[in-house]
Amino acid sequence: MSIRLLALYTMVGGLCIYAWKDWFTSLCGLILIMAIIHHEDMPSNMFGVQGFNVWNIMFLMIFLAWLTSRRREGLRWDAPGHMTVLFLAYFGVIIVGVLRTGLDRGYLAGFSGGYSLKDLISEELINTVKWGLPGVLLFYGCRTRKQVILALVCILAMYFLLSLQIVKRMPLESALGGADEYIQHVRLKVCASVGYSACDTSTMLAGVSWGVLASLSLVRKRIHKLAVLGVAGIVFFGQALTGGRAGYLAWGATGLMLCLLKWRKYLILAPIAILLLPILFPGAAERMLFGFGQTSAAGEATVDELSVTSDRTVMWPYVVDKIVESPLIGYGRLAMIRIGLYQHLLSDLNISFPHPHNMYLETLLDNGLLGSIPIFAFWAIMLVYSAALFRADNHLYSAVGGLALALMLAQLFAGIGAQHFYPGMSTTGMWLAMCLALRVTVEEKQSQQMSPAVPAVSPKLASMRRRVDAVPAGVV
Repeated sequence: MSIRLLALYTMVGGLCIYAWKDWFTSLCGLILIMAIIHHEDMPSNMFGVQGFNVWNIMFLMIFLAWLTSRRREGLRWDAPGHMTVLFLAYFGVIIVGVLRTGLDRGYLAGFSGGYSLKDLISEELINTVKWGLPGVLLFYGCRTRKQVILALVCILAMYFLLSLQIVKRMPLESALGGADEYIQHVRLKVCASVGYSACDTSTMLAGVSWGVLASLSLVRKRIHKLAVLGVAGIVFFGQALTGGRAGYLAWGATGLMLCLLKWRKYLILAPIAILLLPILFPGAAERMLFGFGQTSAAGEATVDELSVTSDRTVMWPYVVDKIVESPLIGYGRLAMIRIGLYQHLLSDLNISFPHPHNMYLETLLDNGLLGSIPIFAFWAIMLVYSAALFRADNHLYSAVGGLALALMLAQLFAGIGAQHFYPGMSTTGMWLAMCLALRVTVEEKQSQQMSPAVPAVSPKLASMRRRVDAVPAGVV
């Protein structure tokens, strides 16, 4: 056993024990470990038992500690009724989709050497729900301003640590070189060794680079502001190195939306950025513009639509046709494989996409319109909540709302060419930020409803409405 693994196991063991005294602090430690736990050097399981790994063991201990202490601590689920209904409906759709597929697996049994019922339940049900649960615990636990700041810092730190790994391991040619096959192969390999796909990594960092900037208002000293700007720069550079074109698009679109909502004075910098970025990062620009400016047989400049979309425009019409055949209820999870569409595209068009590579088409294909409505409604309301916090004068509200909004927008924009509405390993940080924004929204509404004659709430349920002046100087 290497020294690094020994140190990791020691830290995880300590946090598991400490969870029985303070499960919230251990949960914050779990968030930080998300940056490294899927690294290639970390064992995916122990003793050959599926699912028996460091992250799962630690989360189980934290969950049990929360379960036994929440009544003693007076913690209850106090989200608005409509959000509770949508939240339950969201995960209900996931459960129903898996059950439908389990009862009729169709072509799924022959996919990739066989996809058993055990694999279906493990991967598409347990693992899907699992990645959303840390956000639920965060919603329960963040009851004071100090806890909100700690959770916010840990989420940002997790993404920063992930960015550092990309910057350290990815060759500079990925951003400064070209878009040839060798460079793209290196990008995919490095991102996979860190624990996430290049597409997912690009999308995550696209959102968090703006989320870091949203937290800038929480610090007052110039040296600390420069440090936050440095973190944002490293995250942005890491994202440029990934080569994820959907992530590049998401980065630009997310920044534009945030500027339109609050940072309007920075819109004047947009033309300058458009001119400078291709000069500073020619490799990233070449990757982004791959397929544009192709020369036809007649010598004319054209756009190779198939290269630009990586054959997605060929596949999407087939997906839409299947959606039209069952528009209300869809076909259940993994529909594209289960109904044979994947096999058809592979044999006839040599396109090996096991899912639609479009999160909107995927949920409509899997769940139909009836199952997709609660998912769309949940996201729409969370966007409204996050945007309201981001535009607030309270600096802490703005930082929390800005992070949640940036991560959600990046996911939605990148979702045009990939991603999922289902919780996953790469979107755990986003779900944490969303639940944190929901907690702050709930606390603000509760503080507004309190009568002025009622004394301030107890320290455990202290209002988070105070301005940033109450935050110690230098707190990120």
